[in-house]
Amino acid sequence: MRLEAENLSARRGEDLIFRNVSFVLQAGESLVLTGRNGSGKSTLLRVVAGLLRPEVGRVRWHSDTSDSGMRPSEACHYLGHRNAMKAELTVSENLSFWKTFLGDFHGGHGLTVGEAAEAVGLGDITHLPFGYLSAGQQRRMAFAKLLVAYRPVWILDEPTAALDVNAESVFTSLIKQHLTGGGILLAATHQPLGLENAKELRMQGFAGVAEEVW
Repeated sequence: MRLEAENLSARRGEDLIFRNVSFVLQAGESLVLTGRNGSGKSTLLRVVAGLLRPEVGRVRWHSDTSDSGMRPSEACHYLGHRNAMKAELTVSENLSFWKTFLGDFHGGHGLTVGEAAEAVGLGDITHLPFGYLSAGQQRRMAFAKLLVAYRPVWILDEPTAALDVNAESVFTSLIKQHLTGGGILLAATHQPLGLENAKELRMQGFAGVAEEVW
């Protein structure tokens, strides 16, 4: 498996945020985006996830078992700043929806709802409405969404936001398991994720475009 970004550029309104961003990630590899707020980290993640169109450039997915015309976004999980859960539905109902809606990408199988909730340390509260949970618990359950439906690429935007130290260690452990199993990680964060051998790309934003550092 290989995720490849080639000469990506993106705009926000009339402003060019970044340009000529390229990287290649093979199975088991991770890339961490760093940089100040507004430097283009989230925009780059959304472009790779297929949620935004690049100004120029393209994203490619290569796999021996995938169709040549497959969109790279089909191989990706995206977890942004928002948790993408309905507050009035129970945790179990939310996770069951995502498991059914997303399904498994070929080559792997997701966990059951109960197994995913246990994996993030909250197996005993799946009966509660999602809106009843604390911000940290909500973030952990949003992460469980990645576990119920298999995707080889995880795209995470500030994944440890609102988490305490213990929860951060759970996240790091699950991410390492994903990578050990041949998964790929692309993440934006202000805090270290505790990953060995992770590649780093420091985003410069408007300043980088102006100074032609890309």
